[in-house]
Amino acid sequence: MKPAFIFGTRPEIIKLSPVIRAFLGRGVEPLLIHTGQHYDYEMSRVFLEELELPEIDYHLEVGSGTQAEQTGTAMIKIERVLIEEKPDVVVVQGDTNTVLAGALASVKLKIPVAHVEAGLRSFDRTMPEEINRILADHASEILFPPTEEAKRNLEREGITGNVYVTGNTIVDAVLQNAEVAEEKSDVLERLGLEPKEYLLITAHRAENTDSRENLRKLVEILENLPMRAVYPMHPRTRNRLKEFGLLKRVENIENLIITKPLGYLDFLKLERNAFAIMTDSGGIQEEAIILNVPCLTLRYNTERPETVEAGGNVLVGLEKERAMDYLRRLMEDPEFYEKMAKAKNPFGDGKAGERIAGILLELYKKGELRVKSSRFI
Repeated sequence: MKPAFIFGTRPEIIKLSPVIRAFLGRGVEPLLIHTGQHYDYEMSRVFLEELELPEIDYHLEVGSGTQAEQTGTAMIKIERVLIEEKPDVVVVQGDTNTVLAGALASVKLKIPVAHVEAGLRSFDRTMPEEINRILADHASEILFPPTEEAKRNLEREGITGNVYVTGNTIVDAVLQNAEVAEEKSDVLERLGLEPKEYLLITAHRAENTDSRENLRKLVEILENLPMRAVYPMHPRTRNRLKEFGLLKRVENIENLIITKPLGYLDFLKLERNAFAIMTDSGGIQEEAIILNVPCLTLRYNTERPETVEAGGNVLVGLEKERAMDYLRRLMEDPEFYEKMAKAKNPFGDGKAGERIAGILLELYKKGELRVKSSRFI
């Protein structure tokens, strides 16, 4: 069997790493295709070394651009590789432009697509990620929703064949790497931080950074944080802050440490030891509850509603008063803090990667790993 993995961002690599390792453990050498949607070759190589994964087979250097430019360029370059390599299945994860490009290029070549983390929905079609995940699900032959809620989302859209609830591979990745990060990373010492005495901030999604008004609201939240905070800043966020004349305000916040994007082990250690996390990232909402760290999400909706239902995550949007109220409660009410920190992880037992590899290998052995004329056959 020859599986091809297509990814373009760091979260995709993290979440696919347990599946790649599971195939390697069964003697199957996967083809690794990196579109280069976010990271250059050197950054990607170092990151793969941290995760102890094989070298990338193809680095497509798609780079940035408009939604259409990035997706179109990725499709063209992915198609060339797939025609040459002829994999038995293409595995994609999540909701990026790389996922959409990989799914469309593959299914048009009659190569079955397996979508890891299928069925997530924010029900907000103004988000480019929502469009990507919907279209990728409908182009995919095999779908791996992480939870029953995600499976129900697929059923509501008429997708019922070859759907397997596996748990989320992020649990596998976090459990496999948290202890390694604790031992190998010295990020707390480098930044002069003590465990549980700082906030960890991330914000980079288009709805928060491409709007001057929304970015201004984010800056106001940062200016009013009641304790020290670390903010590994995404390049797109820095560019927008500069464009909108807000960068100096952020750089002048006394108790805010701004860093460049960090390596995976450094970031994982920061997450694990944070007092609380404030983020607009879906993946970090998941990681927070796995690591027992309270999360305040800087959005008004989430495709990870399970984290909210479990009690480990609160949607505060970009409302300064709401965000500060919850931070004060976390700081002043030990019982409230304990309740959020001990919320039950809803994403599985850390064996999703093994399940996904096993299912794909079984379908291949049975001769059922193919694009069918109907999803219901």
